[in-house]
Amino acid sequence: MPEKRLLYIETFGCQMNQLESELIAGRLAKDGYSLTAKKSDADLILFNTCSVREHAEERAFSHAGTVRKLKQRRPGLVVGIVGCAAQNHGEAIWDRLGFVDMVVGPRWLGAIPRLVDEVRATGGRRIATDDFDQDFIEPSHLTEARRTPFQAYVKVMEGCDLNCSFCIVPRTRGAEVSRPPDEIVEEVRRLADQGVVEVTLLGQTVNSYGKGLKPYCDLAALLQKLDAVEGLRRIRFVTSHPIFMKRRLVEAMRDLPKVCKYIHIPAQSGSDRLLKLMKRRYTRARYVDITREIYETVPGAAIQSDFIVGFPTETDEDFESSADLVREVRFQGSFVFKYSPRPGTGSVAMADDVPEEVKKERNHRLLEAQEIVSRERNREMHGRRVEILVEGPSKTEPRRQTGRTDSNQIVVFEAGRDLRGRFVTVEIGRSTPLTLFGALV
Repeated sequence: MPEKRLLYIETFGCQMNQLESELIAGRLAKDGYSLTAKKSDADLILFNTCSVREHAEERAFSHAGTVRKLKQRRPGLVVGIVGCAAQNHGEAIWDRLGFVDMVVGPRWLGAIPRLVDEVRATGGRRIATDDFDQDFIEPSHLTEARRTPFQAYVKVMEGCDLNCSFCIVPRTRGAEVSRPPDEIVEEVRRLADQGVVEVTLLGQTVNSYGKGLKPYCDLAALLQKLDAVEGLRRIRFVTSHPIFMKRRLVEAMRDLPKVCKYIHIPAQSGSDRLLKLMKRRYTRARYVDITREIYETVPGAAIQSDFIVGFPTETDEDFESSADLVREVRFQGSFVFKYSPRPGTGSVAMADDVPEEVKKERNHRLLEAQEIVSRERNREMHGRRVEILVEGPSKTEPRRQTGRTDSNQIVVFEAGRDLRGRFVTVEIGRSTPLTLFGALV
């Protein structure tokens, strides 16, 4: 029997990081580790980091710094910085956090159990970032590490071959590689057997899935295979890139009953001039055509976007093009980020010439434009009945239950009992820009 030990893992960043923390915990469970919510009780502490923005890295390093004194009191405690910031900074992390035992990049997460053993055996540091391992971390899902036991993330690909000038992902995640479809289908079958009813397929550019596979299998074909998995009720996928949108994928969203009618396609800007500087490889007109095709082909489809404000040389006219795109496409929602230069990206050579106060003002105005659209879209839902997967009690009001529709809209309703994990029908009575409220039917 493996020796019983306690693992504390703190996760920063995107859904991919959340999944990888779950898989790390699952793999370490085979070595006798159990999760703990207290750092002070842990034998192994891991910080799974994000590098998309400098703020995310700084937050992770700051949190890691809080265990310095704990490490001094307990020298046998193993501390690791893993994920994107580990890949981005490598050995330089030890200049700032000298007590850290391991630095492990996202393509080496499967090596963590071995590296922990080596640290314990030798008392020395370990780093795994130099080369990208083409193998995926073993899909050892740990139910306790998931947000809910009936929803799961599934990694279908890793890395990115694009070179968007603002993005650090190719540097931290490496070249694009897709998992064989049979492996993914088997993983989803196992999850469904465990009671998972909704899976979300993850990839840096998930709709480019299939590159290098023999025989070739694109995302639409993979969705068709997964749609046949018994027990599974919903399939989502994120994040999509506009240049990889194919008619076959749009038709799969329409024709496959388990595939959700929701898609996240970051536009980043509504200005052709900035899109070119960002190296996004599409125009505003092409983006609008893509979204129009989705709306026309998939009844009830919802589209969500990302935008960057304050990109180098962004003018008022460029910004207004983004605000106009929000109004034209009528996104269900948008994430808006203020540009910040990231070492290792193409745009870092450009002067960060938009003042911070202008970035803040544009961020606020773009969110306001999206809020108006979201409020209008949600009002159109009043009086309609929708099916939701109940995720649990509302964070602000325990008497209320909350869940999501097929199109990823948040719905809150009152119920006399806990319905988490159940599919229920709710009639919408009122709304805010972010939430629908209704009554259980």
